[in-house]
Amino acid sequence: MKRATLARIAEAQRRRQALAVVTRLADGAQCLVGADASEGDLSLSAEDLAASRVLLAEGRSGPLAGGLFARAYVPAPRLLIVGAVHIAQALAPMATAAGFEVAVIDPRGAFASAERFPGVQLSDEWPDEALARLGLDGRTALVALSHDPKLDDPALELALPSDLFYIGALGSRRTHEKRLERLRAAGLGALLGRIHSPIGLDLGGRSPAEIAVSILAEVIQVRYRGEGA
Repeated sequence: MKRATLARIAEAQRRRQALAVVTRLADGAQCLVGADASEGDLSLSAEDLAASRVLLAEGRSGPLAGGLFARAYVPAPRLLIVGAVHIAQALAPMATAAGFEVAVIDPRGAFASAERFPGVQLSDEWPDEALARLGLDGRTALVALSHDPKLDDPALELALPSDLFYIGALGSRRTHEKRLERLRAAGLGALLGRIHSPIGLDLGGRSPAEIAVSILAEVIQVRYRGEGA
């Protein structure tokens, strides 16, 4: 693989962009295929380009017609947690163990501390600032756990029109109804069905750790099976 190709892959990973390297096995000619464009020494037919993008969207590598092979380079799945609460303390290490990159966002320093979240990426920015910096892509999930509208609502307002594959928010049904009223007033009524609330699969658990298990289980379910799971 050429050095320039490796550099493009590394840059795409840094930007959380998916790329596929398509190689013609007969002579090693290659091209890079992204979501919107392709480049390189190898020209692909419309069918091969479409097939390589299907593999890329699924995060899979595999053969194409005509002696071609597509190697997908996709960013790791990511979980953004708004609210450094007790559930987040259990959820962050669980999600890390499941292969997610994890970031916990909470401007309240007493909550988002290294002592409470050892080894976890922390942000003390307001959620809207942190999310704008981190970016919201299709391999990222967001859970709003603070139970404080000043933190959760700005995060949800950015999350709903984004490409996030999962959006969840903690709260009782009454709390969620009030949340929906505020989001409707913000002009997001058509997108409110994207929010998973009550959050998590109904496993019957009550402790923070048990609720964290149910949240992570639902995130994984939606990631692999879609919203209709």
